[in-house]
Amino acid sequence: MIKKGFIVLTLCALLLALAGCGKSTSSSATGAAGEKSVIDAGAGENATELSYWTFVELHGKFFEDMLAKWNEKNPDRQIKLNVTVMPYDDMHNKLSIALQTGTGAPDIADIEIGKFPDFLKGTPQLESLNDVIEPYKDTIVPSQLDLYSKDGQVYGATTHVGASVAFYNTEILDEAGVDYKTIETWDDFKKAGMQVYEKTGKYMGTADTSANWQTSMMLAQQKSDYTDASGKPQINSPEMLKGLTVLKDLQDNNVIATIAGGQPDTEEAYGEFNSGNYATAFMPLWEMSRYTNYMPDLKGKIAIGPIPVIEKGMPRSYGGGGTGTVVTKTAKDVQLAKEFVAYAKLSEEGNIAIWDTLGFDPVNMAVWDMEDVTHNPDNEFVQYFENNPFDVLNEIKDEIQLIKSTEASPTINNVLNTVTLNEIFEDGKDIKQALDDAQAQVEQDLQ
Repeated sequence: MIKKGFIVLTLCALLLALAGCGKSTSSSATGAAGEKSVIDAGAGENATELSYWTFVELHGKFFEDMLAKWNEKNPDRQIKLNVTVMPYDDMHNKLSIALQTGTGAPDIADIEIGKFPDFLKGTPQLESLNDVIEPYKDTIVPSQLDLYSKDGQVYGATTHVGASVAFYNTEILDEAGVDYKTIETWDDFKKAGMQVYEKTGKYMGTADTSANWQTSMMLAQQKSDYTDASGKPQINSPEMLKGLTVLKDLQDNNVIATIAGGQPDTEEAYGEFNSGNYATAFMPLWEMSRYTNYMPDLKGKIAIGPIPVIEKGMPRSYGGGGTGTVVTKTAKDVQLAKEFVAYAKLSEEGNIAIWDTLGFDPVNMAVWDMEDVTHNPDNEFVQYFENNPFDVLNEIKDEIQLIKSTEASPTINNVLNTVTLNEIFEDGKDIKQALDDAQAQVEQDLQ
């Protein structure tokens, strides 16, 4: 698995969580990596065939489900989708070359958020989606449009918000006499964690060393970022120093500790959580699929809550990760491709399917208020968690911040997740010195 922080880990989220999509109606099943398939989804002879590149096989299966619905609703504008699945780097590299040369590009493609800034350099060879987004704009989480925008034009349609939350093991907390609902600040979390350690010998949470989930949420609640407005790295900012100081203090008081795998979204960590060795994970909401798939022993024991903040009143969430689906300038039928992408990924119908089948928090917030959908007792995620995820989402929906993806992001993630966080949480290096060194290293690597 690629480990480059909150950006690239979204790929892992999609690989593992994009399961259980609708029944196949294609003439051939969606192919494995490197293979092609044509999804006809009941289309007639006059259907337009559009090509689609992706780096995740199951993306094609989701589009297959939505294509069947599109073709049924649009008998005069039916589509066949020619899907090509390629390895992550191969697909992005091939797409970049095709767009630069103006030949060989697909009509539709997925671009992972960590790669997206590369495709916005100069004049993007992607079609603006502004017109097809307009009908949904009032209900789409604004930060998810900003992630894929340049100069006021939106170029990608994402699949989920990735709103970050706290996952609490209430069995451990109850044993220690702690109520997660009383935790609002990091001081509250520290007090609760010291009590949990004293009573149970368990750690309240993790000190992450191989991903940026925690540093991102610390920056987001201070309305800061890894880069400034011009895209210049600001790793050693006062906000970064403050956030890491809070986390290190928690580690020093046995509230959080490093974990196998370096962060909650790893195979090694799933076992630690499933065994009840850690009480809390701070992750995007798509982590729900990890609990249902890899931590079955915790069913009915995990409650979801807002992330603690340094001071009351600070925003309690940010959107972690994403993949933008784009329409290229050379698309065979630009408008048809754009309208289908918007329907599949932004419409209420599409977002209901995203929640029901994938367990992602939909970017169309109109779905968040559909209790028959969000509180469906037959939904596996509703059944698994102690409280309903959408009760928390609706509580924090106006607080979900944006952590930008810039050209510097991959370099920043690499330095933080392979060097800096390990120096701080494993080696005990002075935080300011570690951040100053990281700033210098990133600046050098970007030259």
